[in-house]
Amino acid sequence: MDKAVPRLHVAFVIKAMSIPGGGAERVLARIASGLVDRGHRVTVITSDPPEKPSYYPIPGSVRQVFLGVGAVERSSNFGEVLRRIWAMRREIMRRRPDVVVAFMHSSFVPIGLALIGSGIPMIASEHIGTEHYSGRSFQRALLMLTPLLTNKITVVSERIRSRFPRWLRRRMIVVPNPIGDGYVVGSDTADPAAKAKVLLAVGRLSSQKDHRCLIEAFAMLAQRFPDWTLRIVGEGELRGELERQIADCGLADRIELPGAIKEIDAEYRKARLFVSPSKYESFGLATAEALLNGTPAVAFDDCPGTDTLIENGVNGVLVDGRNGRAEALAIALARLMATPEEVERLTQVGAARIREVYGLSKALDTWESVLGDIAVSR
Repeated sequence: MDKAVPRLHVAFVIKAMSIPGGGAERVLARIASGLVDRGHRVTVITSDPPEKPSYYPIPGSVRQVFLGVGAVERSSNFGEVLRRIWAMRREIMRRRPDVVVAFMHSSFVPIGLALIGSGIPMIASEHIGTEHYSGRSFQRALLMLTPLLTNKITVVSERIRSRFPRWLRRRMIVVPNPIGDGYVVGSDTADPAAKAKVLLAVGRLSSQKDHRCLIEAFAMLAQRFPDWTLRIVGEGELRGELERQIADCGLADRIELPGAIKEIDAEYRKARLFVSPSKYESFGLATAEALLNGTPAVAFDDCPGTDTLIENGVNGVLVDGRNGRAEALAIALARLMATPEEVERLTQVGAARIREVYGLSKALDTWESVLGDIAVSR
């Protein structure tokens, strides 16, 4: 960086870190660890009970505070929100950090209210796109209050920022999600033909990720490609529904739901193709990680986030699903599954660009700049 960065005490606050498989939680763990490595003090405050540590590893040099308020696996009731506001204010005032970062929309307003009159600046870190708020009028109303309670709002891309109302955009700054610099495309990814014939999807089992569409598409291909399997890594509220869909298709021996997996890059390196059937993403962290590990990606061309990571025909394929998502996805996958030479060509590019644009060190530079500016303006 061109200017000296002051050593700061940063408090990250998020509802939970114990729930398996969250992309934003993985990003927080990386940023917290990276800032400590650069000499900053970092505290992570969650509503998790003490017996439920972070699903993703956080070094002992990062102070963790477990509030143990309410059940973190479900939506909070009004009483739990009030208790969290009080508990967060107590802990933050006790530690007096230079800056507080509220991670994800569920934290913005409670933490903003908790900090009223404290003199401690807050950054709201948004990790979802505007599509999430469609049909969620109460959440959208709370989001619109955020500029009254925060100094800055971070979003993960300029395209995502452009989709928010002007009232919010005035406070927004782009801070891309980091991808660990340690991910290296090695000998196990150099030869696509050596990989297992696996279609890999990674993401929470939720309606946003639209795994039903992917399962439907694979069912159209299963008989034609009997040596391929579909592996959907993640956990979520739709597990039971997806298991029933798989059973109804008669594909229980071809479609795997192994749950959330911590060491996810090994999964990327073993798979021949990565598939993201998501309706929307803020960034597409799993897609970026797959590309970094030398696995070509397939996604829909109208999905914000992944459509900026995938260069159609260069490092993956973007699918036009306007006339039927499952059918279009099946056609695109079949073309690649039938032509290993095309998969090999797509594998040769992409990792270097992803590392250059979204590497951890670059993301930490940006975070340090934003945090330093807020702390100085205080």
